Amino acid sequence: MFSTINEPSATALQATLEPITAHHLRELVREAGADDVGVVSLDLPELADEREVILAFAPWAKSLVAYVCRMNREPIRSPARSVANLEFHHVGDRVNEVARHVVAALEQRGVRAINPAMGFPMEMERFPERIWVVSHKRVAEAAGLGRMGIHRNLIHPRFGNFVLLGTVITDAPIEDEDRPIDFNPCLECKLCVSACPVGAIGSDGRFNFAACYTHNYREFMGGFTDWVEQVAASRNGLDYRRRVSDAESASMWQSLSFGANYKAAYCMAVCPAGDDVIGPYRADRKAYRAAVVQPLLDREETVYVVAGSDAETHVTKRFPAKTAKRVNGSLRPRSISAFLRDLPLVFNPSQAKGLDAVYHFTFTGAEEAQATITIRGKALTVEPGHVGRPNLRMTADSATWLGFVRKEKPLVPALLLLRIRLRGDPRLLIAFGRCFPS
Repeated sequence: MFSTINEPSATALQATLEPITAHHLRELVREAGADDVGVVSLDLPELADEREVILAFAPWAKSLVAYVCRMNREPIRSPARSVANLEFHHVGDRVNEVARHVVAALEQRGVRAINPAMGFPMEMERFPERIWVVSHKRVAEAAGLGRMGIHRNLIHPRFGNFVLLGTVITDAPIEDEDRPIDFNPCLECKLCVSACPVGAIGSDGRFNFAACYTHNYREFMGGFTDWVEQVAASRNGLDYRRRVSDAESASMWQSLSFGANYKAAYCMAVCPAGDDVIGPYRADRKAYRAAVVQPLLDREETVYVVAGSDAETHVTKRFPAKTAKRVNGSLRPRSISAFLRDLPLVFNPSQAKGLDAVYHFTFTGAEEAQATITIRGKALTVEPGHVGRPNLRMTADSATWLGFVRKEKPLVPALLLLRIRLRGDPRLLIAFGRCFPS
C-alpha cells in the first residue's frame, strides 16, 4: 500500500479542470495508504463545536477528510509496552505521511488543504487548554468511521479501536458527503473498566480524565513538567535519586530521545469490538480474558497517581502487583473559565462521598464570573450564574484564586487579606478541595 504514496495516480487526481468530489477525495486518500476514509462538510451540525476553531486556523476551510490507519493488534496487547509503543509510533508516522501526500496532491489540483498533526507536536503555547487544531475523533464520528466507546476511543466497525486517526482540511465544497453510522460498535463488555490500572473508566460510564492523564501520559506534557520540577527541587544527585528511580529516569530519557511512550493504553489493548477483532471473544470469553486481559492486570509496574485521588485507592485495592507512586497533578488552569470547564475532568467521585452541597462562586478582578457548583450523590454539576440556595458563598479575586489552585499562593493569607471571602461553613470549602486532589 505504501508503495503508492509517492505519486498520486491519474485516476485519483482526474483531469485538472474537473471539480473535485468526495469520491475523488476518498480514492486519493485510500491510494495514499489509509485503510478507511470519510468526507464531510464543515457545516455539519455534528461539527458545530469544531467549526470556529478550525476556521481560526484555516478561514477558507469548507470540508474535512477523515481517515484511519489500522494498527496490528498483538503488539498493542503486549505486556511489553515498548512493543506497543513501537506500533503506536510507526502507525502514527504513517497517518501523518498519508495526510502530507494527500495535501501535496490536492495542491497540484489547486485545492487548498492542510494536514494537522495526528498527535504531537501540537499548539503547545495554549497548554493546558486546547492544544489541537482539530478533534480527529469528532470528525471521524461525523464522517461515519465509527463511534466512541465507553473508554473514549473511537471504535471502527471493522477494525475496532485498533486505529489511529487523521484529518485533512480542504477548501473543496462537498455535496456527496458521508454520514455518521447509526450504531455504536462498543459492546459495553466492561473489559476496559477492569483493565484500567487507575480506574479512569467507570462501569457507570463516568470517565476520570485526570487519572488517565496523570498515569498514561506521564511522559507527555504535564508529566514531563512535574519531572522537571522534581529535578529543580532536588538538592543534589542523591536527593534526585530518592525522588526519581533510575528506571524512571531511563524511561523519561527514552521518551525524550525516541518519542513519548504511553504507560498503559490497556483500555485499547483489551477491547474486543469490531468485525475483524471480535471472533476470539465470541468464541470463548473466558479464554479471551485469560490471554488478553489477565497479563496486563498481572503486570508489575509503577502507576502514577495524585495523593488522595480515586486512582490511588483503585491501584491499592485492585492491583497487588502494581505500585502506586504519588506525583503532582499538572492540570493547572490559566483562567477562571478554564478552571470551571475543567472541574468535571478532575473531579474524584469517591472523595465526595456523603457531601451534599451547593456552592456559589463569584470571581472578581481581572476575570469576572459567577458559577454554581453542586456536588450531590458523588456527582458534580457546574452551571453559569448563581442558581438555587447555596450552602457556601465564596467571593475571590480571580488571580488570587488561580494562584491558590495552581499551588502558587497559600489560602490563609488570602483569607486574612479578604482576597477570598466566605459566607457559610468553611469546612465545606475543605470538603470541596478534597474532591479535586492535586
